[in-house]
Amino acid sequence: MGRTHAERSRATRTALITAGRGLFGERGYADVGTEEIVRTAGVSRGALYHQFSDKRALFDAVVEEVEAEVTRRVVEDALTGPADPADALRAGARAFLDACAVPEVERILLLDAPGVLGWERWREIGARHGLGVIETALQTAIDAGALRPQAVRPLAHLVLGALDEAAMVVARAADRDAAREEMLAALEGLLFS
Repeated sequence: MGRTHAERSRATRTALITAGRGLFGERGYADVGTEEIVRTAGVSRGALYHQFSDKRALFDAVVEEVEAEVTRRVVEDALTGPADPADALRAGARAFLDACAVPEVERILLLDAPGVLGWERWREIGARHGLGVIETALQTAIDAGALRPQAVRPLAHLVLGALDEAAMVVARAADRDAAREEMLAALEGLLFS
């Protein structure tokens, strides 16, 4: 039996996101043209514009996908790690910085997304995927006595911003391993001092 229109549409969208992700991650948004994207995806230019209004809209979908995967990875690492809430926060921060060190993730989320999508859209995507996770982890740590009682939502925004900034510092550092450890130590000092 043939696939339904909805199945074909989903397959086309997936092919475009996969192709765009690979190309954007390898060379960056500015150095990838739509002709190359459709050729790599094995679809027509019309299919691209049926699914997305333009290259930027495709990039937005790629950023959403990458951000969702990074958040899943962080949650999995934090949940399979230590049971202590403070150690889980530490494990989550390390997992985030490790995920952002992957060249494709670094280029898409840290280097290109803020400029291509604009800071507000980039922050909106990051917050939608990660802010609730951070809030839950912080509230768990407060409830366990690992952090002093305080308003969780503002703290979660600060931690999200600090993690994004830490990832950008690490991405631009000559010695990434040393920079990652410095950023984690600084975050530790902010949260647990």
